[in-house]
Amino acid sequence: MDTKELQLLAEQRRKRLVEVVYRAKAGHIGGDLSCLNVMTALYFHVMQGLDPANPKAPDRDRFVLSKGHCVEALYVTLEAKGFLKPEVLDTLGQFGSILSGHPTIEVPGIEVNSGALGHGLSIGVGMALAAKMREGSYKSHETYETYKTHKTHKSYNTYVLMGDGEQGEGSIYEAAMAAHKYQLDNLVAIIDRNHLQISGNTEDVMPLDSIRERWTAFGWDVTTMNGDAMDDIVSTFDAIDYTNGKPHLLISEATKGFGVSFMEGVAKWHHGVLNEEQCQAAVKEIEERINELTIQRHNEIPL
Repeated sequence: MDTKELQLLAEQRRKRLVEVVYRAKAGHIGGDLSCLNVMTALYFHVMQGLDPANPKAPDRDRFVLSKGHCVEALYVTLEAKGFLKPEVLDTLGQFGSILSGHPTIEVPGIEVNSGALGHGLSIGVGMALAAKMREGSYKSHETYETYKTHKTHKSYNTYVLMGDGEQGEGSIYEAAMAAHKYQLDNLVAIIDRNHLQISGNTEDVMPLDSIRERWTAFGWDVTTMNGDAMDDIVSTFDAIDYTNGKPHLLISEATKGFGVSFMEGVAKWHHGVLNEEQCQAAVKEIEERINELTIQRHNEIPL
């Protein structure tokens, strides 16, 4: 998909997300909306080997949603990718549904149970290290450069999406050190930097800045991108060097509640519940953008 197709898909998923969360009467919609663009780009542009008919394909790229409370964004993405049927997604919030408020491996396409914040990166490090072990240990080569030329197996990349409030968890930094030690250039971590967590502004709760300096000091390849702009997301992912011997961190500067004007930058929507009037207003706003993007797309396609 090109960037404009991805942007249109993200808006369509945004509408579906609002409707699903409204129907379920539960969800972390603010953080869902701030990371949905990134998730759309990952599943429809970046990640390889994803096949609903073979969800455990050995060489598939792996995705770990460390900020598991934003699972609704993952559900609507998996639906669009073909892993979840619409009638299953519609059961969210109902008794007996396989869909819960955090990711579970009962759901096709989900790699690991998550939601206890701070665990996702450690799991991602394990996945990335396993991929390196499949390729052949770099310790058997004199330098990392000779290792890169002697890889013996096709393998996969691992992507981990974390929240910025989650950065207060110490286990993240243990994982960061391990990723650097083992030169996991097949690991990409993304921080959804929307500056708000359930208790308020991150810098009031537990200051994080400078994230770039902190992670650079841990030996990571660090890049900042605009998580509200699909073109910047795509170009940032496309520029990753998966052979540089360093794990990668993308700081996704995003807006909490992005795409629904009355939610944007408002802390209460971390776990807010939409009423009928709010749902209708949000859907109308998103539909207007969908119509505009559809018209633009139509005008660009030669007849």
